[in-house]
Amino acid sequence: MPPSSSSVGSRWQCGVVTTADLVLGDEVFDELLHSALGSGGGEGSMVYTVVVVEIDDAEEMRVVIGKHRHAWLVGKVDEAKAVSGVGKVFVNYFMNGGIEEGETGIGKGEFMPVGSDGNVVLSFTLLNADPSGWVYDWDFEKIGERMLDPVIEALRPIAKINVESQVLYHTPKSSYSYADDKLGGNVLSTGDIPFFVNSNEWHLDTSISATGRSKVLQFVVYVPSAKECPLYLQLPDGVISKTNAFISPMWGGVLIWNPPDCSPGSRKTRGTRKKMSSQELMEALEIFIGQLRQLFGLKPSYHSQDMDMSTKFVVSEKGFTEWELDLLYRHHACSNLLSCLTTLESLSSLVHSLPRMIVMDEIGRQVELSLEAANLAQRNATLGISDSSAVSATSARALAEDAFFHPSIMSISYASIEHYFAIYMPFFAPVCLHVLLAAIKELKRHKAERAKYSAFLASRAASS
Repeated sequence: MPPSSSSVGSRWQCGVVTTADLVLGDEVFDELLHSALGSGGGEGSMVYTVVVVEIDDAEEMRVVIGKHRHAWLVGKVDEAKAVSGVGKVFVNYFMNGGIEEGETGIGKGEFMPVGSDGNVVLSFTLLNADPSGWVYDWDFEKIGERMLDPVIEALRPIAKINVESQVLYHTPKSSYSYADDKLGGNVLSTGDIPFFVNSNEWHLDTSISATGRSKVLQFVVYVPSAKECPLYLQLPDGVISKTNAFISPMWGGVLIWNPPDCSPGSRKTRGTRKKMSSQELMEALEIFIGQLRQLFGLKPSYHSQDMDMSTKFVVSEKGFTEWELDLLYRHHACSNLLSCLTTLESLSSLVHSLPRMIVMDEIGRQVELSLEAANLAQRNATLGISDSSAVSATSARALAEDAFFHPSIMSISYASIEHYFAIYMPFFAPVCLHVLLAAIKELKRHKAERAKYSAFLASRAASS
């Protein structure tokens, strides 16, 4: 590996990483680069780096994108091709997250499944479609929390995540499947997916952690009945899904889990109680982590996007690489700042439209704190501190919405003139009606008396 220049701020030390370290594997080489480029968590760790490793006897170049904030190109270096590859790594992945033109995803109009107050509840449910065949349970508290803790910690700057789990029974699906003799089971087509979730029978909304403006994401493990098992999910191209799972944007994901003893012989066993093994639960959670990535706008897997060379991606045990988290932080901060601006503009318009409104000091203080948090988020984003920027942007949005939805404002904004008429009309209408009738009667009497008086004056003048 050629020596680097001693530029200002560079953490590279010659000889720390060499081409001989490539034989240790990409995962080990990734950690060596991370140590050499700086992993102290300071400002230097926010720098994105692409290293070119020159090997003269290599047949072709390849690129590896690590799980931190760097990548490396390996092979016989062609200068023009290397420069093009470095640029594509920065633009296609570090900046755009591998989302191609026309695809939906982060920064492409998709909303992040995070409540306006920054709270998210991950609700994991094991559904037994028909307990008369078999009943499955799981040890989620022990295994699930261990696997999800790194994910929760990685997403902490943009979401305060709570995890819940439950087991439900008698939860049939609402869509239909058909038998396939070649597969030896039943098939569910993608056209029936919108009707799969049975809202009438699946009582999933039982969260005790969802408060205020929190968002609840449902992750369901569906165990088919003994009569319908095995149940396969067929993709639009006719191929059976490898994961046997699908997602519903802003709602969550579903995994159709066929038990290992799902065979014609097992259907004779009735009412048996079993438990998912640790390995089976871990495999299910790996699928759910992949679905969580999709719900947050990331791709479940990457491919060589116009790279003109072999590309490999090092997977993080957290489910999210550092450069992916930076992408989420930036998008989340931008989205929340825009929402904060819109909310404060709406609040300003509301206050100006209601001159009789008395703005409490508490509301003014919330607006001031919201603006301070928004300014801090912009300043951190300028310095490249994406995680702190996301935290401040979340606080700015939450404070702006607290000010807009303050009880004193709600009571006035919803109390229009028509509202007052509706309240006081039953009290004043009967009284006003009697007063009006009396006034009309008195006016008629006055006219009659005036006519009599005029006639009297006329007769008196005639007699004289």
